[in-house]
Amino acid sequence: MDITKDGLSAAELFNAGKGLTYDDFIVLPGYIDFQAADVNFETYVTRNIKLKRPMISSPMDTVTEWKMAVYMALLGGLGIIHYNNTIEEQVKHVRRVKTFENGFILKPCVLSPNHTVKDIHDIRESNGFSGIPITEDGTMKSRLLGIVTSRDVDFEKDMSRPLHEVMTPRKDLVVAKKGVTLKEANKILKASKKGKLPVVNDNDELVALLSRTDLLKNKEFPYASKSAGKQLLVGAAVSTKPEDRERVEALFEAGADIILIDSAQGYSSFQIDMIKHIKENYPSLDVIAGNVVTREQSLALIRAGADSLRVGMGPGSICITQNMMSVGRPQATAVYNCAMVGKEYGVPVIADGGIQGIGHMAKALSVGASCVMVGYLIAGTNEAPGEYFYENGMRVKRYRGMASVEAMLKGGSKRYLDDEAAKVTVPQGVSGTVLDRGSLVDYVPYLMKGLSQSFQDMGCPSVTALHEALMSDRLRFEHRTAAAQAEGSVHGLYSYQTPKFGIQ
Repeated sequence: MDITKDGLSAAELFNAGKGLTYDDFIVLPGYIDFQAADVNFETYVTRNIKLKRPMISSPMDTVTEWKMAVYMALLGGLGIIHYNNTIEEQVKHVRRVKTFENGFILKPCVLSPNHTVKDIHDIRESNGFSGIPITEDGTMKSRLLGIVTSRDVDFEKDMSRPLHEVMTPRKDLVVAKKGVTLKEANKILKASKKGKLPVVNDNDELVALLSRTDLLKNKEFPYASKSAGKQLLVGAAVSTKPEDRERVEALFEAGADIILIDSAQGYSSFQIDMIKHIKENYPSLDVIAGNVVTREQSLALIRAGADSLRVGMGPGSICITQNMMSVGRPQATAVYNCAMVGKEYGVPVIADGGIQGIGHMAKALSVGASCVMVGYLIAGTNEAPGEYFYENGMRVKRYRGMASVEAMLKGGSKRYLDDEAAKVTVPQGVSGTVLDRGSLVDYVPYLMKGLSQSFQDMGCPSVTALHEALMSDRLRFEHRTAAAQAEGSVHGLYSYQTPKFGIQ
């Protein structure tokens, strides 16, 4: 008898007949012989595509549009563009990601010469910057007339003064011509010692802006997710409806690397038909299929040609599917069972939903997920769609489930196999708000630093090593009672200071 053998194997933990969520168990510590900074998060998101960091943004209309997808890719993850829009709008988002060159601001804030100093102060207060190009009509692709920076308005007391009286005029500006590379533009900006570099076309119309601040902040993205053509990776969501075959074609032509078939319940003839259609007509496109929670579901979609499985039915913070439909599965149990099928066929699984912080990310990966998909966790970042506003004194953004009434009225009902959805709406999600989390540029490194420390505690220096430990039963687990969960959280204090990004 091995007296050092402790805890439960994953099979013993999950085959006891109870559905488990992430908070229902804990991973026992392993042996540490490496630095946390040495942890390698490289992982497969599909059979053929690797990411440097195991994190994907959810295809929700309050989470992932082009800006979120760009920064997720720059930071080593992947963004999936939602489809609660027209084909043309979704294609536009995909193309913006594929043509993005880090450093160029393709849609800068622009004002007209008749705007006032007050407008500059308002922009600075809401967005944190004040270097604003001035064009003839206050829009992009209009002739550049000048630029207004903090130095032009900081000591101006007359808030009603028009900008043409205070701006630095065009003749005094250093500009670059359209077509300039980022490297060339950076040299021009450095030599000019200016904070902003407008980019104009042959008609002197503004087409982009380069910011020294952004270059310094985003100087290097060593983990960036890129395709063979050195463009950023991007995925896009479609439904199982026949008309979305046209959407798939348009997204393929726009350069999407991955198509995600977005269904609340993915075990259907409709999804299988869509998988087969994509694989037959666009063999270079990898397909993420789902959502699934059982072994039978997983096997069916893999046999149809799925390159990755999206796992989860009802665990999201804004999802009420399990209560409304009485169908689903606790997320940790779902991920483990689907991952076991995926391992047999070399198909990675993505844990979608229920990720509330670093600990849940670590647990999802520990039970077999190759990546985690997040919505709530990043919906409050600068890169998420929507504007910040104040609610009860807190700075927040709107966040809604794709099965909420609001989202379904805009097209979210395509996730549900119901042609009557337009007549009678039965929501499986809610709308709400999430706290401001700042920029992904700061937040993702924070998450990854915490995750690397978790991997160190588990004694696994990589995702591959973690999964090897899982499959060999070296990774050990234990159930947590309600009292154990309370003990492992903040307790017994009269008051405490919340960490910068909240308790994860």
